[in-house]
Amino acid sequence: MELEAGDLLNAMTESMERLNSAASTLERAAAAMGERSTAAAGELSRMVATVEQSEPTARERELEQRLAAAEQRIAELSAQEAKSTSVRKTLPATTVQLLAKQGIASFEGLEGGALDAALAGLSLEQRIAVKSQLLRAGALS
Repeated sequence: MELEAGDLLNAMTESMERLNSAASTLERAAAAMGERSTAAAGELSRMVATVEQSEPTARERELEQRLAAAEQRIAELSAQEAKSTSVRKTLPATTVQLLAKQGIASFEGLEGGALDAALAGLSLEQRIAVKSQLLRAGALS
């Protein structure tokens, strides 16, 4: 039994030495991987900086020019639309005739009170229709 205990002790000692050797190998591998990771992170940041600092390509410049031209055209069209409102400048013939029958020949400087007095003989719907047409034409403010 003593012989077996000695063999067992020798086997355990050898196993312990191999485990210590494996542990030190793993520690060295982990340290090497940490160094590679740090180096890779530095390289990645250099790549990102290079991409951010690179000059735009010809296609990118062309697209930027087209976008600027489109935005300018939109601004011009918006300004044109603001200048020429879609307000009707003339009144329908029936409205002009109706106002002429009521004694209103000129629409310049037309006051709301004077218009109400002139349209007193008309029905409510007709007065509303005449006033809305005058508002659309810009003759009434």
